[in-house]
Amino acid sequence: MRILIASVALCFAALFTGTQADAAASGKFFDHASKKWVSYGSVHHGKSPIKRKQVRYNGSYGPNTIVISTKDRRLYHIRGNGTAMVYGVGVGRQGFQWSGTHRITRKAEWPSWTPPKVMIDRERRKGRNLPSFMKGGPNNPLGARAMYIGSTIYRIHGSNEPWTIGSAVSSGCIRMANEDVIHLYDNVNVGTKVIVLR
Repeated sequence: MRILIASVALCFAALFTGTQADAAASGKFFDHASKKWVSYGSVHHGKSPIKRKQVRYNGSYGPNTIVISTKDRRLYHIRGNGTAMVYGVGVGRQGFQWSGTHRITRKAEWPSWTPPKVMIDRERRKGRNLPSFMKGGPNNPLGARAMYIGSTIYRIHGSNEPWTIGSAVSSGCIRMANEDVIHLYDNVNVGTKVIVLR
């Protein structure tokens, strides 16, 4: 009986994983807000399933501030003209969410990736060996741009998995589709305040 239950569970897990992969490959994404599968084009174009938009803003955060709502999976870039640009983001999965106020301390185009030691050790325990270093480029998990947050190990960065935008999937970093991270990167400077809310 236990073997049968385990087999059914494995088949279901494989089916679910296959369904997600098939949906991603066909340009579909599960939108958590609407609880529906939505189309967003080819994954190779790096477009976000959540289209960025400019909205009116009269809140308490000052101009040139980045506010990230991990609950809503949105990043707000507050501008000085009574507006904010809103982007969809991927956030930390269960157990990897955090909050705080920092500043952007560094910006990089097509950044290289040096996984933190804690991540390397954690993945090794799962039987997955991460590289200690990966050169920047289209296959790099940090995508087209990265903005480093304070002295933390976290970044706002691009992704070569745009279908994950809108999900809680990362190890704490804030993921954006490459198209969106380039747009944000071009509009913020080192020293920009970053506020992460849970």
